[in-house]
Amino acid sequence: MNKIPFITKEKAEEIAKSYPTPFYLYDEKGIRENASAVKEAFAWNPGFKEYFAVKATPNPCLIQILREYGCGCDCSSMTELMLSKAMGVVGEDIMFSSNDTPAQEYAYAARLGAIINLDDITHIDFVENILGKLPETMSCRYNPGGVFQMSNGIMDNPGDSKYGFTTEQMFQGFRILKERGVKNFGIHAFLASNTVTNEYYPVLAKQLFELAVQLKQETGAHIKFINLSGGVGIPYQPDQKGNDIKAIGEGVRSVFEEILVPAGMGDVSIYTEMGRFMMGPYGQLVTKALHEKHTHKEYIGVDACAVNLMRPAMYGAYHHITVLGKEEEPCEYKYDITGSLCENNDKFAVDRMLPRIEKGDYLVIHDTGAHGYAMGYNYNGKLKSAELLLKEDGSVEMIRRAETPEDYFATLDCLPLYQKLKEEFEAE
Repeated sequence: MNKIPFITKEKAEEIAKSYPTPFYLYDEKGIRENASAVKEAFAWNPGFKEYFAVKATPNPCLIQILREYGCGCDCSSMTELMLSKAMGVVGEDIMFSSNDTPAQEYAYAARLGAIINLDDITHIDFVENILGKLPETMSCRYNPGGVFQMSNGIMDNPGDSKYGFTTEQMFQGFRILKERGVKNFGIHAFLASNTVTNEYYPVLAKQLFELAVQLKQETGAHIKFINLSGGVGIPYQPDQKGNDIKAIGEGVRSVFEEILVPAGMGDVSIYTEMGRFMMGPYGQLVTKALHEKHTHKEYIGVDACAVNLMRPAMYGAYHHITVLGKEEEPCEYKYDITGSLCENNDKFAVDRMLPRIEKGDYLVIHDTGAHGYAMGYNYNGKLKSAELLLKEDGSVEMIRRAETPEDYFATLDCLPLYQKLKEEFEAE
């Protein structure tokens, strides 16, 4: 699979005249085409809804694009709830899935009419004490324990995860919720991360559908929806084959008709929360080569750093890199691509074979549209970059400005000192 940048070297140079590197660039055309494909893949289920994981890419402009294709918001904190509310997303268009949740966040979610997805059986009493009365619709997050395995081996280890109800607690929890007035139930599970296989959702669905039938039979609960959550991944490596969302949708439909329909549960809605799949491939971090260093290794220093993209530094995640204008040149040079943080793990690539890089070259770091900008921070006093949207007509719109020193100092009680420093700096 070829990793193709959204822009040419000439376009990057043009954009940089208005928005200096580094910057995030999102592809509107790709986002729309993918959202349409997801909607079509699950159109067989009348109640289907994709709840976009706000934590993946918390930008209202991008989420509004997804809203045009029927997507809701999957929120996990107060500020994500507030962001959704500011966009006009309320009621059951919000799925509130959180853990170790403060009381005020549950209260706010309930005020918005969000579906509350409980992470633990003890949270039933906690939420009831806050609200006085439980909502008519509630969901429970399921964790079967052990390992999650498919035909190609072990995918993840739910038994080591802090999330969710055990199997026994699901039955106990549904009985308690039903006794306390809950009328509509949801089941939610996230058992593997970033799977690049069409098998994951159908295998997960089979497990959840079988559980749903048992829960209905033994507790009498009305199962309104089953939320397959996220876990459908993207091919970060250029030689990986990506997921086929149409095949995935058909796989879930097959299991749905095999298990739920015969049990009289053909009205169950299917929900998903595919943050990475919805946005990941459609964001790229554009950065410029500033320095080259020839010591024990060959280094290229760029103007982005782990503040802009934490994943490679945090756990060695692979992100493909294209040197703009040199797409057809042979990759004959071995580099570490580094940022400027005072941390030796601030590297976007280690021993990566690339074309010859010269100072001033623009580099595109691929597949940063989810869990990229959102995971940024301000270590070393670094400021987060702008986010830009490459529109379908080829124009570029700023959808989040770059941070400024004023933003960095805004939460400190020293703004007068900052103003003095700024005046001195500008005077020099």
